[in-house]
Amino acid sequence: MDGISSSFDYRKGWSINPAAKPGDIDAKAPFIDNGTEKFDPAQYYDKGWMAQEWEKLWTKVWLIACPSSDVREEGDFATFEIGNENIVVVRGDDGQVRAFYNVCPHRGNRLVHTALGSLANGFACSFHSWKFNLDGSLKSITDRETFRPEVVCHNPGMSAVRCEELAGLVFISMNPDAPDLRGWLGPVADHLESYQIDKMHVVRQVRSEWAANWKIGVDAFYEVYHLHAVHPETQGVMEDYFVQYDLFPNGMSRMCIPFYRPSPRVPDQLGVNEGLKMMMPDAALDPTGFTGTAQEVRAAAQKAKRERAERLGLGYEKLTDAQLTDSFAYGLFPNVQIGCHPEGVFLMRFIPHPEDPERFFYDITILFRPVGAVAEAAGNYDVPAWMGLPEGTDISGRVRPDCVHVPLGEPANLGLVLDQDSELLPVVQKGLRSRGFNGMLFGEQEQRLRHFHVELNRYMAGEPR
Repeated sequence: MDGISSSFDYRKGWSINPAAKPGDIDAKAPFIDNGTEKFDPAQYYDKGWMAQEWEKLWTKVWLIACPSSDVREEGDFATFEIGNENIVVVRGDDGQVRAFYNVCPHRGNRLVHTALGSLANGFACSFHSWKFNLDGSLKSITDRETFRPEVVCHNPGMSAVRCEELAGLVFISMNPDAPDLRGWLGPVADHLESYQIDKMHVVRQVRSEWAANWKIGVDAFYEVYHLHAVHPETQGVMEDYFVQYDLFPNGMSRMCIPFYRPSPRVPDQLGVNEGLKMMMPDAALDPTGFTGTAQEVRAAAQKAKRERAERLGLGYEKLTDAQLTDSFAYGLFPNVQIGCHPEGVFLMRFIPHPEDPERFFYDITILFRPVGAVAEAAGNYDVPAWMGLPEGTDISGRVRPDCVHVPLGEPANLGLVLDQDSELLPVVQKGLRSRGFNGMLFGEQEQRLRHFHVELNRYMAGEPR
């Protein structure tokens, strides 16, 4: 690797498609200079900082509550938990998705007690049987005649939370004055819509507890600078140096990671290694008949995927060639990374523990776009191996699997790469408390991290958004 970075210009960075025009999805975003300051490591363990995050951050921003596929039909609901709040998202009889605090206005009981389900007749409280319509309005009060009129004169309904649906995802905000969602997401909104996430279904969800601050999770997944050291087995099939990093307004960001191409750290850049051979069938390529070099696999995979999409009518016209093969990992401020691929997406949420700043919940939800058995057979279309789904996973979209909850200290069995991260992050968390550590020294391969922390500090400073 000596000398490979000698021509690096941090104002320009790397681009996966230098020919892309401004406005193209894979075009390099304009440079944003976030400076070079260090950030106080106390933010990763201080309980006072954690309390301020709740008041100044979590209750102000837009958060992803669930994929739209979880509330596809009338009466379908999904719950989302953040801090000490539990929020229920439900599809109304008018087709609109709404969100409410999951609490009965009578005595504070939870109205729904499961993460997912369907409400045939609206909400019903299990404490005193008060009932509410799917739009949150009050339907009936048990023994209403025993309440003085002044108590129920306002017909108390469920307390609404702002809710919007975009790109196959349901967003909520506890802030009634939150900005328009599409405007807040900026160009990321259009980019996400190009992947047709609304046609995908959840095929796996795991929520595991890790012994680290939620921001340590964001920091780790917002860069691939660590791959060569922590995940060396990835070197043969994906880029980790010539990666395109893009920064967008409001703390949004992305990295475009070329797949089907060996890292420049791999000595043999021409031979088609075993990792590439394993991935080629995912793109309807036969590794036994391929006569090109390792540097030609990516282009061949893009061509084969586009031809397959045309045969199956998958509607890839809005996707660039790079989107067909590469991982476009979008960071949605403050706590989400979405690894986007045409076949499916990895939705990762870094959710703070409600009481301990040195613990967080890593929620990974994998969505896959099924195309039907006949199309699969005709087009060699299946779940890509890199998704890491356990053998026997139902990918039909007809069954929504339950979320698997993994307590702290137990193996999450997320696959080799993610299990390596789960072992590393608690070690990093302990190091941040050392007297010898004075703050992060972010390089330009970590520019997404700096962008995230600059935006976070704006919220913590109470700057108007």
